[in-house]
Amino acid sequence: MSDQDRRAMALFPIGIVMKLTELTARQIRYYEQNGLIQPARTEGRQRLFSFNDVDRLLEIKELLDKGLNIAGIKQVLKMPPAAEKQAMSAPKEKAAKKELSDKELRQLLKQQLFNPSLTHEPVLNRGELSRFFH
Repeated sequence: MSDQDRRAMALFPIGIVMKLTELTARQIRYYEQNGLIQPARTEGRQRLFSFNDVDRLLEIKELLDKGLNIAGIKQVLKMPPAAEKQAMSAPKEKAAKKELSDKELRQLLKQQLFNPSLTHEPVLNRGELSRFFH
């Protein structure tokens, strides 16, 4: 069995996940209702979470702590890993000199959220982000 398969195995009931993430059951259910996580269910409809689910919940918690709302978190989590890596290495000067496309703005936002110490420029303002939330 590969490590990826092990990380995807649904093992943890909600009580354990609450302790691991320091989130309430209500918060976890809310994130599930909003499509941010999809835990497995037993025949008795009990939620079972994998290591990947716990990691996702911790990422959601971190994004909330940085000031993102649920709609913003959905946008950040939709980004493919390749775009995330590219955003982390993209030069800031290029983005500041021209009008940003939606894709470039998402990449820049994710870069600033996850590595604020790498940038000396101010974080994107809400006016630039408003085009994603209609």
